[in-house]
Amino acid sequence: MEILKIALLQMKGTGTVEGNLQKGIEFCKKAKRQGADIALFPEMWNIGYEIPEDVNRLKEMAVSAEGPFVAAYAELAKELDMAVGITFLEAHEPLPRNTICLFDRSGKRLYTYAKVHICDFGDECRLNAGEDFYVSELDTAKGKIKVGSMICFDREFPESARILMLKGAELLLVPNACPMEINRLSQLRGRAYENMLAIATCNYPAGQPDCNGHSTVFDGVAYLPELPESRDTCILEAGEAEGVYIAELDVAQLRKYRESEVHGNAYRHPDKYGMLTEKKIVFPFIRKDYRE
Repeated sequence: MEILKIALLQMKGTGTVEGNLQKGIEFCKKAKRQGADIALFPEMWNIGYEIPEDVNRLKEMAVSAEGPFVAAYAELAKELDMAVGITFLEAHEPLPRNTICLFDRSGKRLYTYAKVHICDFGDECRLNAGEDFYVSELDTAKGKIKVGSMICFDREFPESARILMLKGAELLLVPNACPMEINRLSQLRGRAYENMLAIATCNYPAGQPDCNGHSTVFDGVAYLPELPESRDTCILEAGEAEGVYIAELDVAQLRKYRESEVHGNAYRHPDKYGMLTEKKIVFPFIRKDYRE
């Protein structure tokens, strides 16, 4: 497979849904001009991750996964011959969800993923969580690759990337809306390393409340035969400024690495991990705002 170009659309919200729609289209076209095969948005792009306290207002701001906002990007993906991962506050009952739809270069919807680990301790307490993680085969102009998604806080749970790896994912597309500092970046590096997969994360730039840019791509390849020591798996880290940031992912190199290295599903002992699926929570991890 040829080198895959992933565009991280690190952009600030405009304050309106229509403004965000048009700005998103503009940035996708910029990404295509730079040769992108996939364009990824930051978290809940239609509202610029601005979550009102009033639940009724929140519901008014939510858009259907089948509605015109999302459909515009399906059409754009087809027009540009480029996959698009568009994010939005999704209309859902009883409460909206934090969602990404991935469209392939023909405009076909591959999956609709709603964030599983919502931030119950913050504004996302007014959202519903998703039910599962999904992986689809994405047909790009450079070849086919298996893709799945996490969203922001999902990153902090090793199980998220692990289940996606077990379902066959080679690349994770991760919309984000929070400060990307050393510890959160280390989590992404770790998820890529331990699962031998690539992780592309798109954040909002500095100037967006509680965000600082630093969108990243980790390719998951820690060792190469020609190198005496391990290598840095970070192949792209943006600065704080708004922009289209392009990472070049060597998928062939990743696949060869996965065939011989020791991580991922190579040496696991799942029969010994039964406690991981137990629901009981004990001190010191009990939180009053936790929801199943």
